[in-house]
Amino acid sequence: MKRLLFLASVLIVAVSCSTIKVTSDFDRTAGFASYKTYAFTAEALNLPLDDINKNRVLSAVEGELAAKGFTKTATDPDVLIDVNIKAEEKTTATASTSGTGGYYGRGYRYGYGGGFTTTTIDYDTYTDGTLFIDMIDVEKQQLVWQGRGTKTLDPDASMQKREDNINYAVKQIFTKYPPVIQ
Repeated sequence: MKRLLFLASVLIVAVSCSTIKVTSDFDRTAGFASYKTYAFTAEALNLPLDDINKNRVLSAVEGELAAKGFTKTATDPDVLIDVNIKAEEKTTATASTSGTGGYYGRGYRYGYGGGFTTTTIDYDTYTDGTLFIDMIDVEKQQLVWQGRGTKTLDPDASMQKREDNINYAVKQIFTKYPPVIQ
């Protein structure tokens, strides 16, 4: 029974977090196996977020890089890590039609008619947020890997949910690193 409850809770968490779309791109000539140390770019350290969420993002990135065997250094890193966020407001429109129909007529002349209909258009505005994580080879001074995660943002998310979403997004982005070269 405990095992079933555990599996159900894992499934619920997986489904609730599964709406993130992750993509990546990379330089096929980069020596990913040689990258061992990193530092954040000045732009990443000045991410245009409030301090709480900026720290959440940078901590999540640090955790994933550590899990991949990287060490943070202040001097002579192999790669620089840049982090960017883009938010895009989107609107969808849904039309629904309702009305009356049925038989009409007088006397012996009856028929079937469409009646009156009305169309209602509902607009839904939401924000898609994209988190970009770039890896720049210091020696070559060029981008060698980029991971992206896009998700519809919930402005009413609790503090814990925001932290969970950030950690999950960063973890999913880093599933694409190191890239598989075929």
